[in-house]
Amino acid sequence: MSEPHTGGSAGDRRAAVTGIGVVAPNGTSTDTFWKATQEGLSVLDRITREGCGHLPLKVAGEVRSFDPAATIEERFLVQTDRFTHYAMAAADFALDDAGLGQVDTSAEPFSVGVVTAAGSGGGEFGQRELQQLWGKGSRFVGPYQSIAWFYAASTGQVSIRRGFKGPCSVVASDEAGGLDALAHAARAVRRGTDTIVAGSTEAPLAPYSMVCQLGYEELSRETDPDRAYRPFTSAACGFVPAEGGAMLVVESAGAARARGAAVRALIAGHAATFTGASRWAESREGLAQAIRGALAEAGCAPEEVDVVFADALGVPEADRAEALALADALGAHAARVPVTAPKTGIGRGYCAAPVLDVAAAVLAMEHGLIPPTPNVFDVCHDLDLVTGRARVAEPRTALVLSRGLMGSNSALVLRHGAVQ
Repeated sequence: MSEPHTGGSAGDRRAAVTGIGVVAPNGTSTDTFWKATQEGLSVLDRITREGCGHLPLKVAGEVRSFDPAATIEERFLVQTDRFTHYAMAAADFALDDAGLGQVDTSAEPFSVGVVTAAGSGGGEFGQRELQQLWGKGSRFVGPYQSIAWFYAASTGQVSIRRGFKGPCSVVASDEAGGLDALAHAARAVRRGTDTIVAGSTEAPLAPYSMVCQLGYEELSRETDPDRAYRPFTSAACGFVPAEGGAMLVVESAGAARARGAAVRALIAGHAATFTGASRWAESREGLAQAIRGALAEAGCAPEEVDVVFADALGVPEADRAEALALADALGAHAARVPVTAPKTGIGRGYCAAPVLDVAAAVLAMEHGLIPPTPNVFDVCHDLDLVTGRARVAEPRTALVLSRGLMGSNSALVLRHGAVQ
């Protein structure tokens, strides 16, 4: 990893979110994503991707209205997988949103870095090339097979395409890596890097990728989209996978204000733990410890948390552990704080899921609305879960949670941009 740039504006080095870019099943822009999220729309549906019809996994959150050729040059498209197409487009959207879309890095190429998290990498590209290898021979396999599948491809391609030579890295810590990537970006900014483009995108709906997922006992096999992903209910039967994701622009609050950009939110605190694969009862202690650590770093008391964006795995034992972890970490406030899981309307996009939650949390604080949890009504845990309609509120502090199937636990605290 490159050494961070130590120039630029000194001043306020708190890590600020100034731009959001989204490519999600419910919208391929931040505006359409937020509109659908606040309305509680569910876009879960039967999988339509070619070659997947015979598989036992029937329901997912597909990105159906995305044309990569509309935003990405052909020379990058041919050497990258779908998950990197999402990342490059979302990075463009985020930079435009932050007012940095046409940023010239030639003078200070080390002032901007990229951090992403990824799960399986480029399965669709890899499957196509392997089919060529075994069906036609080695002469029909392109050179990009060696890089397009790689979980680090998105970081590499976003930085190469944009000429960003600052701290560039990839976080490999399970689904919780989405939050860990944002924490990594915040640390780089606090240490002196001007700007980090950070986030995660996934594309796990190719046949090969889906077969690899079938070993997850936590995966929902329900065929009715309205019943396939219902965490915190007695009918919980697992989670529904999704593709897409989000990228954020993270920069120092001082530098953002100096150039007239709005500080949309502050990444105030983060902590992570590990409790082992599918040990959901044990995740209670690990998640609670992560929450306490994130609150401590943020200097935030439990009663200051205004909304929780839940991990919401949809497995009864895991849901119970999450509810108990909130009670352990937040005390009596856990029963009063609004909790939401908008991912039940779009699916759980592995590493990308918590980054989309962060995007929704920032937008919730901006708009004074806590989005609902689609398809969930009969809550069977002691949680104030927001269901049905969005709840009017003025959240100033959001807690975002994530756990991975391999045992990672992560918590991130966001503060409203107006918080001093």
